[in-house]
Amino acid sequence: MIIHPQFDPVAIHLGPLAVHWYGLMYMAGFLMFIGMGNLRIRSGRSFMTSKMLDDLLMYGVLGVVLGGRLGYVLFYKPGEYLTHPAEILRVWEGGMSFHGGFLGVVLALALFARRHGKSFWDIADFVAPLVPLGLAAGRIGNFINGELWGRVTRPDAPWAMMFPQADQADRIWAAAHPDWIPTFLKYGGLPRHPSQLYEFALEGLLLFTVLWTFSAKPRHRAQTSALFLIGYGLCRFLAEFTREPDDFLGLLAGGFSMGQWLSIPMIIGGLALWAWGRKQPING
Repeated sequence: MIIHPQFDPVAIHLGPLAVHWYGLMYMAGFLMFIGMGNLRIRSGRSFMTSKMLDDLLMYGVLGVVLGGRLGYVLFYKPGEYLTHPAEILRVWEGGMSFHGGFLGVVLALALFARRHGKSFWDIADFVAPLVPLGLAAGRIGNFINGELWGRVTRPDAPWAMMFPQADQADRIWAAAHPDWIPTFLKYGGLPRHPSQLYEFALEGLLLFTVLWTFSAKPRHRAQTSALFLIGYGLCRFLAEFTREPDDFLGLLAGGFSMGQWLSIPMIIGGLALWAWGRKQPING
């Protein structure tokens, strides 16, 4: 069984300033957004300009950070943060929601489209293929931090990994499942899925490949956006079966996690948008 490498979450120590790996992953995601966006612009298949792309990034950063944090507060821990509202600002302590960040970005794109007099769906179709690489970087940040670990799996599985940060969760699981006590005593922890890496592969690399390839040819308006919604929703829904549910929420109705319940509307909305988009003009 592999033991998580236990990376130092701080990448660079500059006196009193600490640069965290998670922050660097966000920066990497934004840089890849600019790089791949400019590559698409130089191909001559987009109405966007490099100046517009830089402006769009600023809108997107605000949407991701504000939406991601507020989404986590509202979807996952509303009672705790309403009791201690000052803690909402402590982003460096972790606690970001993709689904909240997604809603924040949707609002940011709407404001950007209005300012530049463009169709919201044309902007969204341009952005959708650029997002997955940023998601991939974020999942690598989760893995480096040893957070959002997976559910317990068999110890002889080639992908089994022990996360020392999950010690308390391992103890609770072993106490509730006595058959696992010998395994816990033998290894000092329980084997778990490295679900961060699964999400890196699915929501990041696979989704990027599908969207980048699909959008390389002229498509009906909104269909690239629809494919993103369907693809991310399905990838996240499947990956959540291997990811440990938040201990303060557990599994919800139907045995699904909060992440799965939040992904279902994305899939349904994506299918409806795909059907609507087939009646729209072809772009590119």
